[in-house]
Amino acid sequence: MIVLGLTGSIAMGKSTAHAMLKEMGVPVHDADAAVHRLFAPGGAAVAPLEAAFPGVVTKAGGVDRQELSKRVMGDEDAFRRLEGIVHPLVRGAEHAFMARQRLARVPLVALDVPLLFETGGEARCDAVAVLSAPLFLQRLRVLKRPGMTEAKFQAILARQMPDGQKRRRADYVVPTGLGKALTRRRLAGIVRALRAGRLPTRSPGPRRSRRKSIGHA
Repeated sequence: MIVLGLTGSIAMGKSTAHAMLKEMGVPVHDADAAVHRLFAPGGAAVAPLEAAFPGVVTKAGGVDRQELSKRVMGDEDAFRRLEGIVHPLVRGAEHAFMARQRLARVPLVALDVPLLFETGGEARCDAVAVLSAPLFLQRLRVLKRPGMTEAKFQAILARQMPDGQKRRRADYVVPTGLGKALTRRRLAGIVRALRAGRLPTRSPGPRRSRRKSIGHA
């Protein structure tokens, strides 16, 4: 089974690309969706997060993500505690997803992980596609989100690898600022290549110059 990593900084179009891959018949594991399930009433992260950050669970029994964000923003120790609770649970959900796909003999799957490079997740992938758009468009998309501010946006960017560095380390770069048709063509080209067994050639060490431009036609 071939594993495609799908990543990119905040508001780079991962949700759109995720939906397109599913339309192409590629099962996708969404790390953000896994977090939402873990934070929902009855989710596995609720009790440990309430123990670590008292008061972040609502009366309905789920985690108040905005309150949790306030607790950890600007506090490195708190942020590390949060990661120590959530990351293993998300990885567990990913392992379960992968096991199901292997049993079903699925030839190609994708892992949609926002912090793939930051957490060393590229080692679990046969190829990595980075979604990318110009900074001005990224900012425009982000600031339209409820509760988002410029300060919060900058704090998020500070925790993410710069887009340019992700592009250099990627096997494929998929533009998301030039229309959905181009994004779809690039993704379709990647899917065709991987299904045909044409894996990108890796150079030793971190990914630096393995970008591909398949999918133009």
